[in-house]
Amino acid sequence: MVSLLVSLLTQAQKVYSVKYANQADVKVFVVNYPNQADLKVYKVKYYNQAKNNNGLWFFTKYANQADKKIFFVRYANQADMKIYFVKYPNQAGWNNVAKKHLMY
Repeated sequence: MVSLLVSLLTQAQKVYSVKYANQADVKVFVVNYPNQADLKVYKVKYYNQAKNNNGLWFFTKYANQADKKIFFVRYANQADMKIYFVKYPNQAGWNNVAKKHLMY
């Protein structure tokens, strides 16, 4: 039971971008500056690099492969969480840990 919980908590960074807001687990808005973001995200190339809840995201090809389905909203006030895409993996991480539960 504990190992199942740990595996669920550590594998929540495989995401799939859905077409409609009502299909999403989390609605996200991409901000222009890193200090505006709740989470700074780095897109990894391989699914096994996306572990822990630390902003390393792998975008899956199919919805059933993802741990979280996200929808990119047009306006910040529609979002559950604001993200900023960074250039390097060591820049990824949480600015607002109060939103961390959204990706578990």
